[in-house]
Amino acid sequence: QVQLVESGGGLVQAGDSLRLACAASGRTLKDCIMAWFRQAPGKEREVVAAITWSGGSTFYVNSVKGRFTISRDNGKNTAYLQINSLKPDDTAVYYCAAGPLGRPFSARWAYDYWGRGTQVTVSS
Repeated sequence: QVQLVESGGGLVQAGDSLRLACAASGRTLKDCIMAWFRQAPGKEREVVAAITWSGGSTFYVNSVKGRFTISRDNGKNTAYLQINSLKPDDTAVYYCAAGPLGRPFSARWAYDYWGRGTQVTVSS
């Protein structure tokens, strides 16, 4: 079992930056990929970025490339999502998720463990 707890969300203005954190506990993550998803009101939950825990390989959806950066700190068992130049369209609940390597990083079904999410609200 893996427990995931997100933090770092809040109410910010357009153009600001945020760093979200996802603290993991439980079993080892060395064979896992971790991802950040987001879900805006009335929309499907979508992946924004993912990272392999051991190798640190990263994956991004095209719409966030250049503004979002995913990283992890193995020693702290924590993954991060740095979001720069925030836009009102980034308003959503952001979730972190963990799953085994070998599955498509963009698929919700690929992840076995989920956090409860952290709200990010961007005002214009």
